[in-house]
Amino acid sequence: MHQQTLSLGPLSRGLHDITRAVATVVAESGARTGLAHVFVHHTSASLIIQENADPDVLRDLEACLSRMVPDGDPLFLHTEEGPDDMSAHVKSAITATSQIVPVTDGEMALGTWQGLFLWEHRNRAGQRRITVTVQS
Repeated sequence: MHQQTLSLGPLSRGLHDITRAVATVVAESGARTGLAHVFVHHTSASLIIQENADPDVLRDLEACLSRMVPDGDPLFLHTEEGPDDMSAHVKSAITATSQIVPVTDGEMALGTWQGLFLWEHRNRAGQRRITVTVQS
């Protein structure tokens, strides 16, 4: 088993491709076959596997989720950290804080057009920590 924590940021709102950073950890693990578990240590960011070819897909995802969960919704009671905080918590809760990717022949076995993304839900966030655990 191999584990490494990555530190990213500061980051702006949106989807950030972390595929290469995670692939480096997988390669350094020496695993030929196994699983890579990727976990974000925050309650206002998430992880998704999504298309990495057309940037419009990422912009559309952000626009759709922002429409579904708008900043500053009067429904929210938790407002001390700004209008984007509670909406970020909701977005994180309805997406995912971890992903599992198969490792085949020493590499992440993602599909042709798939990438692994950190989805930052705050307008401006500080450092983000992601732990990658590779089991072979």
